[in-house]
Amino acid sequence: MGTSTRGGSLAPGGVVGDGRYRLLAQFGIDERAGAHLWRARDGQLRRDVALTMLVGDPADAEAARLGRRTLERAAHAAKFNHPGVARVLDVLSLGNGISSSEGLLGIVVAEWTKGTDLIDLVAERPVEPGTAARMVQALAESVELAHQSGLVLGLDHPQRLRLTPDGRLRLSFPGPLPDATLRDDVKALGAVLYLLLTGRWALPGGPPAVPAAPRSPTGRVVPARSLEPRVPQELSALAVRTIEDGGHGGIRTSAAILRVLDEAAEAAERTQYIAKDPNVDPDGGVWTTKKPVKDAARRRKLALGVTVLVVAAVGILAWLGMMAISFFQDDPESSGPPVNLADPTPTQQQNPPPNQPQNPPAPQPGANGEPVAPNDIAVYNPEGEGDSVEDAGLAIDGDPATIWRTDEYRQQFPTFKPGVGLVATFDSPLQLSKVKITADSPGTNVEIRIADEADPALEDTRVVGSGTLEGTDTEIQLQDPTSARYVIVWITSLSGEEPQFASELGELTFLPAG
Repeated sequence: MGTSTRGGSLAPGGVVGDGRYRLLAQFGIDERAGAHLWRARDGQLRRDVALTMLVGDPADAEAARLGRRTLERAAHAAKFNHPGVARVLDVLSLGNGISSSEGLLGIVVAEWTKGTDLIDLVAERPVEPGTAARMVQALAESVELAHQSGLVLGLDHPQRLRLTPDGRLRLSFPGPLPDATLRDDVKALGAVLYLLLTGRWALPGGPPAVPAAPRSPTGRVVPARSLEPRVPQELSALAVRTIEDGGHGGIRTSAAILRVLDEAAEAAERTQYIAKDPNVDPDGGVWTTKKPVKDAARRRKLALGVTVLVVAAVGILAWLGMMAISFFQDDPESSGPPVNLADPTPTQQQNPPPNQPQNPPAPQPGANGEPVAPNDIAVYNPEGEGDSVEDAGLAIDGDPATIWRTDEYRQQFPTFKPGVGLVATFDSPLQLSKVKITADSPGTNVEIRIADEADPALEDTRVVGSGTLEGTDTEIQLQDPTSARYVIVWITSLSGEEPQFASELGELTFLPAG
């Protein structure tokens, strides 16, 4: 159901922000601030975004003041860049993207986070203790960095968090409460840990869909271990000590949480391993009757080790042979000219084999090998779902006439996003030397980046080459041949002129070092 406001109803299909953002689905409400959390579609840039919409009466002076404070804090946090926090793209206020008739005090626009709702994650059963500890540990790292910059993140509501496909907890709907403090962020870390371990929320103002944590007659939060006996004592105590104010042994900073979490996570993971693995004896010994695991990395290491041993053995034998020859040659009684069995006879020198050229051409240094086709290719766009996702395969189908094309933009990169591109995945690491791009998009600036995974954060990739598309075929030579399994063709500047920018790629050819 939609949420009624003075301006009508916030419902899927409605538009806000001067008609730019079309509402797709609601993901929660933070009643403490009247913050309605939505996924929406940016009609101008054709990408999904996360909207934190502050619903209220603009005529209410106090509500308007609190709304402005939240927007100011969100705008201040826009400079913070960390994988654990969705980047703030825009902040709309009354008179700046919002009219007084909409029943809104402001909107915080952030990049959309793919993945799973935190509440959906714990709906069926709590998370394994070791996994929960690692998830909160990653979130605590972002809190610690933000606090070092004097920023309050405002993650003390479970519907503001999502679990990314790589298993990272992320603040997906930024917009801290006007009176939120650094301590509130720390307490939220304890509450998130408690939620993952028990499926209960231990702070006030939680969503109705999540049961509240039970409390003792004295008002203290019941330890997680009392609800879930499998929870280690260290993690159970950590959650409660972080949530509660006052008392001996309380945890007050994210840095303190990080110190405790790492040790607690390792202990929990060891406990889980022993409890689950039937091949672990009570004395800690491990036995197995299973076939060896086919581990490609281990096979490569084993092959390398055997190769080194063989080379060493050959070297020793060669040395012994030379010593023996030297011993006999040093005999003063020996006579006759030295003979090199590797030298051709005079007859062989005069009559070389008919099929063997007398002067074979020397190999060209740095020559490229045959093109290697990637196993898969996909649109790479850290800002959202990507451009023309269904056409990505046309860039490696062998037909330059079929193209992958970016969306059309009214402003050049990086005004609204740093870029967009394609990520090619190979079956095994490729010693890449050059990338050939067949396209009709002059002026397009391209970077060749490598990564350790198929969908990394942009800051986790490395630039190994760059160039500008000119003519039909453009070859981008890497600075040095580089081994990589994931290669990103990243567009940093589009072809075209204002007010329409777009680029297209007809065919990508990946050339290894010769």
